[in-house]
Amino acid sequence: MNAGGLLLELWRDLQQPAVLWQIGVLAACFLLAWSVDRWLGQRLVAGATAETDAVPEGSARAFGRRGLKRLALPLVMLLLVLAARPLLAQWHSVNLLSLAIPLLISLMVIRAVMFIVRHSFTGSAPWLAGFERTLAFMVWSVVALHILGLLPEAIELMESVRFSLGKAKLDLWLILQGLGAVLVTLLVALWISGVIEARLLAARGLDGNLQLVFGRLARALLILLAVLIGLPLVGIDLTMLSVFGGALGVGLGFGLQKIAANYVSGFIILLDRSIRIGSLVAIGAGAAGTARGIVTRITTRFTLLRSNTGVEMIVPNEMLVSSIISNETLTDPQVRLATQVQVAYGTDLERALAVLVEMARSQPRVLAEPPPKGFVTAFADSGINLELGFWIGDPEEGSMQIKSDIYLAIWKAFKEEGIEIPFPQREVRWLNS
Repeated sequence: MNAGGLLLELWRDLQQPAVLWQIGVLAACFLLAWSVDRWLGQRLVAGATAETDAVPEGSARAFGRRGLKRLALPLVMLLLVLAARPLLAQWHSVNLLSLAIPLLISLMVIRAVMFIVRHSFTGSAPWLAGFERTLAFMVWSVVALHILGLLPEAIELMESVRFSLGKAKLDLWLILQGLGAVLVTLLVALWISGVIEARLLAARGLDGNLQLVFGRLARALLILLAVLIGLPLVGIDLTMLSVFGGALGVGLGFGLQKIAANYVSGFIILLDRSIRIGSLVAIGAGAAGTARGIVTRITTRFTLLRSNTGVEMIVPNEMLVSSIISNETLTDPQVRLATQVQVAYGTDLERALAVLVEMARSQPRVLAEPPPKGFVTAFADSGINLELGFWIGDPEEGSMQIKSDIYLAIWKAFKEEGIEIPFPQREVRWLNS
């Protein structure tokens, strides 16, 4: 029976009381599928909780668990409908069940595609919602044309829209088939790349930067392979893409050279491992640099820095390769800090320096090795300049708080010791008064 005849038969069934059998079977299939979905969801949650330490969140098993939970309801209901249709067909017509089958398949396709896409592109990408709506519209449109019996006529109409591209003869239906084949192969490639990335992230002996590099290279190669496989499957000659390849090369040479440089620099950063996630870096000359923060994310185009004020800075990767970078945690997280204080000329300098060292040692963040030291740096106009140098092992926590604590301790200790902190004074004498 064709799709158009299915609608007519379904309309006749709806006018008969026996259609209640089909509605009851569909309701029973839905209730059973819903019960299985609830039971399976509870089992998967319990299994995930029990295997939190054994199975990483990004592993292939966790990916399969979430995918099964996403597809359980339509899949189980489809299997139940397929099993119930031949049994009910012995006594009643089953046109309503036959109509439910393509609808359930369409729902499964939409859910499966969106699950793979959302898993492959982590984060709240703004285009995902639009892609989901477009995919749902296309899938339901094809199902509607199939149910109405208009799908063959629509295909013939698209085949009549023909045009030439060089020596190749193309039509609209062939292009849509090519896009569909590329989409399917891309989804398979994204799924495989997701599994590979999960395996890499689970490898404890592999450096984090190398995990990112290998994962992204695997995804890029699989996507390229998917395009090279998908287009010839529907008869599209790949030699036609040489024209677009030449245009792309010209575009990269002129307008996209900065973007290309950022992508190449991103792979360089990930491969040479000079900057890693968690590194405290400062960009530009000087100790503080023009931008300073902790690396929270490295992509192929930019690196994300988070400053101690909470501001996130998006730094193009080319700047990290071509500029002077101060990495405070590259080989050793220990960083030297210094505080300056001035004392009066009548002060016992040995005692003042000893007080400075004692105040530094009293702070828990200050390292015992190398030990803190005090220095006399200059004889100034109003007093003698002293410097306290000390080391910390957690520069990512910031330096303002530790300096403030040490200054406050020095202030209290100097008041107890009677050590004067001078301030600028001027003596004015009147002559020939």
